[in-house]
Amino acid sequence: MNKRSLFVFLLTTLTLSALLSGIGCQKGKPLRLGYLVGELHHLPALVALDKDLFGQAGLKVEVAGVFPAGPEEMAAFKAGELDIGYVGIAPVVSAVANAGTAVKILALVNEEGSAIVIPSGSGVKSLADLSGKYIAIPGYSTVQDLLLNIALRERDISPESIKTVVVKPPEMGEALRQKSVSAFIAWEPYASMAVQSGEGEILLSSSDIWSHHPCCVLIASENALGSQTDLLPRLLKVHRQAIDFIAAHSEEAFEIAVRRTGIDEDIIRKALSRIKFTSEFSREHLKRYVNFLAGMDYIKIEDEEAFLNRLLR
Repeated sequence: MNKRSLFVFLLTTLTLSALLSGIGCQKGKPLRLGYLVGELHHLPALVALDKDLFGQAGLKVEVAGVFPAGPEEMAAFKAGELDIGYVGIAPVVSAVANAGTAVKILALVNEEGSAIVIPSGSGVKSLADLSGKYIAIPGYSTVQDLLLNIALRERDISPESIKTVVVKPPEMGEALRQKSVSAFIAWEPYASMAVQSGEGEILLSSSDIWSHHPCCVLIASENALGSQTDLLPRLLKVHRQAIDFIAAHSEEAFEIAVRRTGIDEDIIRKALSRIKFTSEFSREHLKRYVNFLAGMDYIKIEDEEAFLNRLLR
């Protein structure tokens, strides 16, 4: 074998070895998926798992974390414990800006799907009636924190007139019942749970506050995206297939939601009626989140356009 033939042989062998190594890496190390507990906004993830859409796309995925709220999920990304995830857009913006969390937004998951809930028969007619009262939010810099502040400002109500307290959504209904808060804002299904129990009623839905507002997004760690060059198109294909499935097979998607979450059927039907699933992402909507979070001093950025480019794949 001459030198040229030997060089070609070695190059081919190394290339094949690298390809096989990449395949083995995917087979040996599944993509670690995270999403939020009891989260109907993340139904596309549940559908993809249930219908093995990941497997059909050649992706091995395992659920590595189910979190009570977005900031906890983003902390797991920062710690290198997750590769892909479904999470609220605001916690992603905050985590990238403040903690340097190396993730990219790949697609939108849903629009709307949150609500401000007050006690049944409380006599509260508007946000102004809650002045000086405690309102529970899932966390600062969450989508719901942003929506509450937008609702207050657009009604010329000073945000300082409202006392916010952080309560995890699964505990909000009980907090309302115990009268430790006068209202809460949460994502579905927690608003519908309070209504179904008879303890709460909806004062404002998020569609009343910001019509078609983006809520949750599909993200991936930069490390995962860099290690598999074909990961992005396969993830997007699975995500869009799941959303199309929800639209085309709403009853089967409903059954998956019931089975995967264990939530009451009536609650799920009410909650899903307030959630719009879509993968189409608006850069302008993302700008509004960035501007709001910066205006609240939740994040500090020097160049908005550069930051947006850093966020988006």
